[in-house]
Amino acid sequence: MYELKTKETDNSVIEFIEKVENPKKREDAYKLLDIFTETTGYEAKMWGPSIIGFGSYHYKYATGHEGDAPLVGFSPRKAKISLYFATGDPNREELLKNFGKHTSGKACVYVNKIADIDVEVLKTLIHQSVKFLKETYPEK
Repeated sequence: MYELKTKETDNSVIEFIEKVENPKKREDAYKLLDIFTETTGYEAKMWGPSIIGFGSYHYKYATGHEGDAPLVGFSPRKAKISLYFATGDPNREELLKNFGKHTSGKACVYVNKIADIDVEVLKTLIHQSVKFLKETYPEK
C-alpha cells in the first residue's frame, strides 16, 4: 500500500523558516507566510518536512488512490521557492501570464524571489486554487 510522505505535522512553521539558510529567502518566506495566511484565512501548518500548507482537502482519484493535501502552500527550497497550487485548474495558465518571472511544473510554480512576481496575481492564484479545489473535492 502506498504511504503518503507529505502529511500534516505539528512541527513549527516559524522554526522551519528560521532554519532557511539564505537570509533573503528567509525574508521572502515570512512575506509569503503573511500573504498566504491573509489570503486564505487558514493557519499555516507544516506538511512533511518542508512544505508550509494552508487548509486541506481530501482527494480520491479514479484509480482509488486517495489522501489529504493542503489547498495551497509553499516551500523555500535551496534553489527556488516552490509555490503549490491546484493541479488541473484551467484558469492557472491564464493567471500565470501576468505573474512575473517564474517556471512551472505540474503542481508547482517556481520563483527565485518575491520581487520577481506580482503579489496581486499571487493572491488571485491562491484564491482561485482554493475555490477550484473546494469545488472539485467538496467536504462530505
